Amino acid sequence: MKQLLLVFLGGGTGSIARYLLSKIWNTSSTGIPYGTFTANILGSLFIGMILGWALKNNALSSNATLLLATGFCGGFTTFSTFAYEHHSFLKSGDFMLFAIYAIASFSLGILAVFGGMWIIKTV
Repeated sequence: MKQLLLVFLGGGTGSIARYLLSKIWNTSSTGIPYGTFTANILGSLFIGMILGWALKNNALSSNATLLLATGFCGGFTTFSTFAYEHHSFLKSGDFMLFAIYAIASFSLGILAVFGGMWIIKTV
């Protein structure tokens, strides 16, 4: 039960942070979902750092990892919104933005995980 509460608290906090970021950076004027993109890349960096820290000398407890990685990062990042935004690009015929957003999100997201783990490894 304690683990569920930790995931719940972390996920709620991450979801609120993503919501606020999206409200500020997702604008209809550009059509580019900067807030979602930023949340997903930052979340990838955070999870790389959190899991890197957890692996480094067993520095984080399993409860802290649940709260931060599963909870916060799970709530902060969003695949469903990412997928919907891609649907919207295709529906509007904006194939170039669809491709750029997909490639940038996947590439930078993976690099951010590795970067986060590298940061922790070198500290």
